[in-house]
Amino acid sequence: MVYDAVAALLRPLAWWGRLRVTGLDQVPADGPLLVAPNHDSQWDPVLIGLAIKPRRRLRFLARASLWRIPGLGPLLYALNQIPIRRGAGDAVALEKAVEALDAGQSVCVFPEGGLSWGERLRARSGVGRLAKSCPGAQVVLCAVEGCAEYVRFPRRPRVRVTFFRPAGGAPAPGEEAPELATRLLDEVRACVPPTPAGRRALVGGPPRVQKRRTRPRASRS
Repeated sequence: MVYDAVAALLRPLAWWGRLRVTGLDQVPADGPLLVAPNHDSQWDPVLIGLAIKPRRRLRFLARASLWRIPGLGPLLYALNQIPIRRGAGDAVALEKAVEALDAGQSVCVFPEGGLSWGERLRARSGVGRLAKSCPGAQVVLCAVEGCAEYVRFPRRPRVRVTFFRPAGGAPAPGEEAPELATRLLDEVRACVPPTPAGRRALVGGPPRVQKRRTRPRASRS
């Protein structure tokens, strides 16, 4: 399968990142599964997919703009990923995710809706809507640490992916989708705080701006 072949090609990234996985026993081997991780680095989906691969194959709700990158769009479709237009209330994407869950598949959605850029973001309602639309789906939270350090090459990162069940359990009666999404994200962020993405943020802030020297103007006699 294409998924297995791509996972094998990306496996060296897990070795380079010294990937450690805990809580894999919390991931059910079959049945509808909804995974909700934090999102601090562009590498998060790759490492999450590799970490959970011994148990499940994930379908990510990924930003639709990725499909416009030459060569990447067909690969993402071959991997069975789901494009979503972020911030647009993409009902079609959510419907496809619900269909996947109803079929017993595993879906991963980032509650923050995009990269945190080192800031605490509010939760988007999508993960809550999916959980409430598929009450039979099991929800597993995921804390990802260290992926933002990949940009510090040749220094090797230390990546850790932890899977765990929500302490608050399944959606409570009367709990609205935004409230549920906030609760799930709060539990994830209690394990891992937002981390700035990008090399500049990791090496001590923005570069110093050097002022341009100007020659003194000759005085006119």
